[in-house]
Amino acid sequence: MSAKIKYTDEPMDDIRVVADFLPSPEELAFREESVKVTISLSKKSIEFFKSEASKHHTQYQRMIRQLLDSYADVQSKQHPPRTTGRSKKLNAG
Repeated sequence: MSAKIKYTDEPMDDIRVVADFLPSPEELAFREESVKVTISLSKKSIEFFKSEASKHHTQYQRMIRQLLDSYADVQSKQHPPRTTGRSKKLNAG
C-alpha cells in the first residue's frame, strides 16, 4: 500500500488564475446551418474518407464537411473579402 499523504496548512506561492476557455454548453449544442448540395467526387477521395472515417468511428461526410469548413476559415482570414469600386462610391455618397 502507498503511504498516506499528510496535508499541511502552509501558504502557497505562484498561484495564477486560468481564464475559463471551455465553450459553454450552448456553444457545444449549437448546430451550424447547413445546405444540402450534390457534388461528384473522385472514387479515390471517397474511398480514402470512408477508410479514415471507419478508423476513427465517424461519418465520412462529416470529415469532408470539416475539411471544407477548415479550408474556408483559413482562406477567409488570409484573403478578406474585397470591396468593389461601386460599393466604395455608395459608402462615400
